Amino acid sequence: MTEPVEHTAISEYRFMVENHLKVIYPDLDHAAFAQDLIDIMCPDGQCQTPETHQNHWDQKNVVMITYGDSLLREGEHPLETLLHFSEEYLSNTINGIHILPFFPYSSDDGFSVIDYHEVNHQLGDWDDVNAIADKFQLMSDLVINHCSSQSEWFEQFKRGEFPGTDFFFCASPDDDLSEVVRPRTNELLQRIDTPQEPRYVWCTFSHDQIDLNFAEPLLLKEVVKIVRLYLDHGVQIFRLDAVAFIWKVPGTSCLSLPETHEIVRLLRTLIQFVAPQAMILTETNIPNRENLAYFGNSNEAHAIYNFSLPPLLVNALLCGSCQHLKTWMMSMPPALHGTTYLNFIASHDGIGLRPAEGLMDEDEISQMVAMMEQFGGRISMRSLAGGGMRPYEINISLFDAMQGTLEGEDEWQIPRFLCAHAIMIALEGIPAIYIHSFLGTHNDQEAVERTGHNRSINRHRWDYEQLQAVLADDEFSHAHVFKGLCHLLQVRRRQPAFHPNATQFTLHLGDAVFAFWRQSMDRQQSIFALNNVSNEQQIVPLSEINLIGTDSWIDLISGEIYSDLRADLVLEPYQVVWLTNLFDRE
Repeated sequence: MTEPVEHTAISEYRFMVENHLKVIYPDLDHAAFAQDLIDIMCPDGQCQTPETHQNHWDQKNVVMITYGDSLLREGEHPLETLLHFSEEYLSNTINGIHILPFFPYSSDDGFSVIDYHEVNHQLGDWDDVNAIADKFQLMSDLVINHCSSQSEWFEQFKRGEFPGTDFFFCASPDDDLSEVVRPRTNELLQRIDTPQEPRYVWCTFSHDQIDLNFAEPLLLKEVVKIVRLYLDHGVQIFRLDAVAFIWKVPGTSCLSLPETHEIVRLLRTLIQFVAPQAMILTETNIPNRENLAYFGNSNEAHAIYNFSLPPLLVNALLCGSCQHLKTWMMSMPPALHGTTYLNFIASHDGIGLRPAEGLMDEDEISQMVAMMEQFGGRISMRSLAGGGMRPYEINISLFDAMQGTLEGEDEWQIPRFLCAHAIMIALEGIPAIYIHSFLGTHNDQEAVERTGHNRSINRHRWDYEQLQAVLADDEFSHAHVFKGLCHLLQVRRRQPAFHPNATQFTLHLGDAVFAFWRQSMDRQQSIFALNNVSNEQQIVPLSEINLIGTDSWIDLISGEIYSDLRADLVLEPYQVVWLTNLFDRE
């Protein structure tokens, strides 16, 4: 007699969870703990075996990154305002929204979570979150490396009470911590006097952000309860914030250890058996090779950030040469089906420099850093193993980062800015656009002075009525930027060759023209993306692009048709051309 499908799925589910637990916790009662986790994730016992190598995305997937209070209107929850803006202005442009941590917090603009189970009342409530999830694919942060020093768990720790007493990672000042890699300069350990004895808690990011102890299985169980809660409120993409740091072993780098990867695999298994369309995205701002490891064997992250893209692309537009960009792109493995890249060039943080290590030399990075400072940017530092500091991140509005080149400011800011996004939008992967890129927001120097934090420069809060006024008036750069980006994205959404997993090859048309070819998975559509990254006119003979002579070719952006394939294509400064043989005249 054939075993019921449901029973087969739950058996496989249990088997896989147990195997993950054997790696993470060798001495645990794996069967019993696996059942506890499964009971949390599917209390009704209903699950389904996920299909492998399935793409949960296509060319229509575009994510907007935003804080819950980036837009403010009197008498309305900021999350309500965000939904109104997204429906009115972006319903035909994006399909996903990444709301940065929307929980009660004590610092770091949300990334020091006090309570994972509640919505920050200054933003709205769960009904507001649910309303957004009903209309857009919702991405939420799962901030599990650390939590706030004001959380109930840490209050329990300080009182020596269960369960919080074991929920935080502690070390000794006598431990060998010389190899620890981290992106901050504050003291790593913080002394806390507890009723039993003084203990030294681990603080990767700040003394208000206390690192959690995943060596304690009960903590993992609490995290799984949070995952289930978020699924119940419509979260479809889980962004694992700072996940590379979650497992610590003194005497090592404490970065991307084997247990860390196994926890990511466990979370994927737990989620995909009950929500097959849900995705895991790992946020690992580390050198490129280490970042790629989070794909695993197509069994870890569904998507990883293309962290090397922002510094390489900004550098290309500063110096008018795509040499490093081409070298990097040729070295990037195509994502297997069921995995993809998340492409971005601006976010709530800054332009990370660690992902450029090994791809740009130190003099080039220093040159870029110096020019970004001239354009109003700030520089955040990190501590090096064994002492010393190095630039970690450039904090700047991307719009202001595009003010000029290494030669200084010029008149090409808007075309340069749109060129940067056109490149990112056309690459293999899912594009993610920061709300302040959509709006062409400038550096918010007042916010930096007010908060004392460099990252505040790119976290402006707009008055909604003021925003509506500037978006409606072509006298403002904001209107030109918004219309330009929306046009590019709306064109992208209709092209099968821009599927995140469609074929991609680098073309070699000189250092000033960054060019690549995309081909749809059914091989019916080709798109040649030609991008002038310089402030000078470039001429590209069409004969060098290998266009098929029997097809008609059109630039999807301008609508210009190219019928004479022996002619020259003239690219003005920062002009982008998407040449295709199959097009929608919509």
